[in-house]
Amino acid sequence: MIIPRLKQWLSGEPAGLTPAPAAARLRILMVCTGNICRSPTAEGVLRHKLAQAGLGAAIHVGSAGTQGYHTAEPPDPRAVRAAAARGYDLSRLRARPLRPEDFQQFDVLLAMDQTHLAWMAKRRPPQASGQIGLLMPLARRHRAVAEVPDPYYGGPAGFEHVLDLGEDACDGILERLAQQKPLLDAADARR
Repeated sequence: MIIPRLKQWLSGEPAGLTPAPAAARLRILMVCTGNICRSPTAEGVLRHKLAQAGLGAAIHVGSAGTQGYHTAEPPDPRAVRAAAARGYDLSRLRARPLRPEDFQQFDVLLAMDQTHLAWMAKRRPPQASGQIGLLMPLARRHRAVAEVPDPYYGGPAGFEHVLDLGEDACDGILERLAQQKPLLDAADARR
């Protein structure tokens, strides 16, 4: 039921009803440094796009940071404002650190940059089933961009750029799901 609905949504048709509770579930975790800029933006964008496709209940999306110094804080106000201007609501999200059990509880953990990916690779428990990889290889229009840059120390344009990249990569996620392709190719994934 998920695949036909994604194909319908990608073609621009209304998505219809929410999938039955028995539908297959997928759990995706977005990861950045403090979980206040990039990863909550990617989480909010993907949640919105899944809801538009009628798949919000079938695919769980979360976000976390490699560091816990912003734990329980809302996303950066600049990220919230930029996202809201495009129709994404980040206001209810709260920062949290990546936990060892996340590598088991999530099917796919997507890093915003190589530093996060290396950090996760070092800390991933050997028995964990979750795959880790980068978000940007999933993008369709920004194929030459390898990482989502940190906008924290810059101005509003940086947050807009993060949204551009996040929207593109999240569209790529939906496209791969509709085509029944794995989110991470063997070259992109680490087990």
